[in-house]
Amino acid sequence: MNTLSLIRTCGLTLALCFTAAAHAQTKVVYHLNEGLAQAARAMGNIRNHLAADPNAKITVVTHGPGIDFLLEGAMTPSGQPFAGTIGDLASKGVKFDVCNNTLETRKIPKEKVVMEASVVPSGVAEVANLQAKSGFVYIRP
Repeated sequence: MNTLSLIRTCGLTLALCFTAAAHAQTKVVYHLNEGLAQAARAMGNIRNHLAADPNAKITVVTHGPGIDFLLEGAMTPSGQPFAGTIGDLASKGVKFDVCNNTLETRKIPKEKVVMEASVVPSGVAEVANLQAKSGFVYIRP
């Protein structure tokens, strides 16, 4: 291969790499463990996040008091139901995870968790796995 061909090949390879990087999907884990006020802030953050980056892959992982907004009938601190916001975000691909350890410790039946959420064995372990094994960026609103 002559020098000119090598330069063209390298340039094409770099262009393809930059194109792939530019189109890579942002993966973000929102970590919630403080309760309803934090959840209300997070829902606004996530809406804004998706408005700026509609292709972002977002997972919300909850444990401790952070699960409360994902229980049936949960209301924001201002008295609005969380259900509509959760449903809207879930329809946009946002995934919601609830810590089974928290459910067991607080003796909350899994049936009380909203249908849009999944139960994971440990919220803390899920956050760690998403970061370490799946390349998720960590956000704690």
